[in-house]
Formats: sequence, C-alpha cells, structure tokens
Amino acid sequence: MADTDHTGGGTDTLDRELEELLNQEQVEEGDHERFSHYAPKNKIMESALSGKPIRALCGKLWTPGRDPEKFPVCPTCKEVYEKMKR
Repeated sequence: MADTDHTGGGTDTLDRELEELLNQEQVEEGDHERFSHYAPKNKIMESALSGKPIRALCGKLWTPGRDPEKFPVCPTCKEVYEKMKR
C-alpha cells in the first residue's frame, strides 16, 4: 500500500493558505448587499476627515469607509454618472 503522508505541501498547504486568506478578508454581515457608490471626490474627502455621511449619486446617505474595490458598483450611481458625462 502506498504511503499517504501529506505533510510538506500539496492540497493541504493550499487549503491552509485559502483558509488564512478567508480569515484575513473578514466580510461583515450584510456586506453582500453593499455597493461601491459614486459621490463627488471633495465630499468623500470631507467625509473621511469628519466622519459625517454624504449623499451618493443614487441618493443613498452613507459614510464611505470600506475599500470600494471589494464591492460591485451601485447600478443607480453608475447610471447617473454616465448621464452626467454626456
């Protein structure tokens, strides 16, 4: 019978690395419902300094603070932005 000792690499290492990555990227409850919103840059900066919420192009009042790359763009914000560019 073949030796089945899996120490030193293989899928065990990949599984452990994946688990570590998932633990580092803790997703809070409700994050799956979140979007990256568009707002004027100066308002985002003001909010970053004051901690006060701002109004996104879609009308949502929110306090920017999460990495926007981790969430999909709000479809309403994107639509409003596209209309503004014309």
